[in-house]
Amino acid sequence: MAYLVEILIPITDSGPNRENLSRVRNELTAKFGGVTLHLDSPAEGLWNDDGDVERDRIVIVEVMTDHLDRSFWSTYREELEARFRQDELVARASQIDRL
Repeated sequence: MAYLVEILIPITDSGPNRENLSRVRNELTAKFGGVTLHLDSPAEGLWNDDGDVERDRIVIVEVMTDHLDRSFWSTYREELEARFRQDELVARASQIDRL
């Protein structure tokens, strides 16, 4: 059994976000041996903020791992929230069967 960890990161086209995404890519590749960033077709996130609909472009970061270290991912999510100046980032994990 393995896990797929996904982090949803709202981005803009500004330089600092691209630099931060490169840093995420390097950090996760070094720790887990690989990472996938869905950069060319970002998703769109919508939410209601006091009656106004807000939108974000979302990059999805994926890592496959055999062991789910919840403490690491929780701490890393908090670091990314600060780095990307977000109140909250979605980080989720799913059990997967490699085919």
